[in-house]
Amino acid sequence: MDAQLPPALARWLAANVRGGTCRRRRAANGSDAAIWSHALASSSVIVTKDEDFAQRKVLAKNGPVVIWIRLPNTRRRDLLAWFATLLPDIMAAIACGDSLVEVT
Repeated sequence: MDAQLPPALARWLAANVRGGTCRRRRAANGSDAAIWSHALASSSVIVTKDEDFAQRKVLAKNGPVVIWIRLPNTRRRDLLAWFATLLPDIMAAIACGDSLVEVT
């Protein structure tokens, strides 16, 4: 999960996705390429507000699943409530083979 999203969302995802762990990656921890490579090697999902990952996913035949959050900045409580509502749809999209899930 990128640094543009609140730490509370990482904790919420780790608690609410079966078998889930969630780590936040900051620019200081590595470039987009390093984050991409780590996600690919570990079969992780990238949760991001960064359009760069979405564009990269469109161009890549292989790569990690990218969940692209396209919500405006909002209060943490509202973001968590929104995720609680949409998580089943996000998980269903991934289960159906979608590798770029755009969430608006």
